[in-house]
Amino acid sequence: MMNKILPVGAAVLALVAGGAWYMTQGAGAGSTALPGAASAQTADVDTSAVIDMIQGNADASVQIIEYASFTCPHCATFHDGAYKQIKADYIDTGKIGFTFREVYFDKYGMWASLIARCDGPDKFFGVTDLMMKGQSTWARAGSEAGIADELRKVGRLAGMESAQIDACLTDGEKLKTLVGWYQQNVTEHEIESTPSFIINGEKYSNMSYADFKVVLDEKLAE
Repeated sequence: MMNKILPVGAAVLALVAGGAWYMTQGAGAGSTALPGAASAQTADVDTSAVIDMIQGNADASVQIIEYASFTCPHCATFHDGAYKQIKADYIDTGKIGFTFREVYFDKYGMWASLIARCDGPDKFFGVTDLMMKGQSTWARAGSEAGIADELRKVGRLAGMESAQIDACLTDGEKLKTLVGWYQQNVTEHEIESTPSFIINGEKYSNMSYADFKVVLDEKLAE
């Protein structure tokens, strides 16, 4: 099974508002605020500043876009298995380009996305690896405060300072822009579950590495 995606629109705005409530009211001592997010309206948001996170050869004839959530167990399984083989055989060798696009099921995935993007494109995939590997720990920390603290630990493990992490978590404008970007992406590609993949414009569900290899080799041979 795969995680089913949330409907675009009001449900996502409710998650933004929920995340803002925790970061401004529910965290208690040592928490940070998330200004602007509670009233986020994404319909007319300018998303041109959002950076697509790309590995491998951006000019290759074959391009994969992965749609994934940091809180999706199936996405974590993919990154621990098939992705490693795809990276070794196709991404690192320059045969393909690979783009990771976030899907937001919940406020925790939003917080994780803000931290993953906090130190720029060069660090994004390293932080993503840490997020996926540690998902069973940070995503199950119990309380909202516990999850936020565990996510901060991931950021520090990636070499970020606490002040930098908190600045990223309090960037309400960036969160609003990312949610608008997410809405545009999943609408364009009709994404309904995660992980999902767009390979040269064609949508695929999660697959084993063997099945990925067949598809990639066929497209490389075209």
